[in-house]
Amino acid sequence: MSIDNIISDEINNEEKVKNKLILLFFMEKMEIPLTKNSILDICSLENDWISYMECVSIIIDLSETNFIYKNQNIENEELYSITYEGRNCLAQLYTRIPYVLREKITEYVKKNKLFVKTSQEYTTNYTKNDDGSYTVALRIYEPMISSPMFEIKIKAPSRQSATEAEQKWKRLAPSIYEYVYESLVNNE
Repeated sequence: MSIDNIISDEINNEEKVKNKLILLFFMEKMEIPLTKNSILDICSLENDWISYMECVSIIIDLSETNFIYKNQNIENEELYSITYEGRNCLAQLYTRIPYVLREKITEYVKKNKLFVKTSQEYTTNYTKNDDGSYTVALRIYEPMISSPMFEIKIKAPSRQSATEAEQKWKRLAPSIYEYVYESLVNNE
């Protein structure tokens, strides 16, 4: 092995450590369980903090070393959260992340946390029925609970009306849930 290879390995290893810390820092700032797709989209596609393939590898590494853990929701989506060990590691090594990047991540989280949270908590999907109509499933998940805390299935006459229901759900889910809950459960 040549000196160049050794130096290259050290540089690559240092870069990988920094990228792991970036991911831990981001997850700590978000404070909510995140789907793998959310992590990849935010860290790799939206912000280019970590390359996509590196991010996939880091998620696996951090999960295997117990710095993050995963649960699955009812739709078999994996939800990742930072562990105590991950927070402890980050507390000791966060200065390896450049200050400017820490500020960018913090600013991103401040601006987008609510959107990310609602996109994961208010889910929808639709399926086509034999009669040509569509069944739209609208769900609300509570963080760290694998089954929905609220679910409605409605029949839509067309694909367009099914997609419109999906789009409206993200905006109206909290008020619909509140109305149903107050009407049925908290009725005094």
